[in-house]
Amino acid sequence: MRSLADPVVAHADPESLFTSKNAAIHRNKQAALHIMRELLQCNQWARSDQWLSNKYIQHNPMAASGLDGVKKYFIEVAKRVPTATCTKLTSPVVAVQAEGDYVTVLTVKEIKYTDDPAKSYTTTWFDTWRFVDGKADEHWDPATLPLPVK
Repeated sequence: MRSLADPVVAHADPESLFTSKNAAIHRNKQAALHIMRELLQCNQWARSDQWLSNKYIQHNPMAASGLDGVKKYFIEVAKRVPTATCTKLTSPVVAVQAEGDYVTVLTVKEIKYTDDPAKSYTTTWFDTWRFVDGKADEHWDPATLPLPVK
């Protein structure tokens, strides 16, 4: 089967989506931007305590909860190496939505067809964070455990 949907397209200026006229929402969107750029994109996990709470509840089954658990996952398990310069978000962000203490970032996800890995289709991935005092305290995404190899 092949995708019938139109391709998902990223916003031309993703960082412009992380703003709000509401001061509290702006603060949370800016923290989400730092998580996306400095942590997830540039792997500067030594700085993660600036944007993640110590409690940080992780609902992704591949990563542990708690600030130390998340850092350990990305540094020791996933072996992410920090990028020296990190000035611009390059992730393919589609939209950023915020309400109250929650910020959701929608991004383009490209998936290869299993029967023809040279071809792919796009869909939407999301990350949602709940913020407390300007730091992410909880995270959700649609990640699942990998399927067992047959």
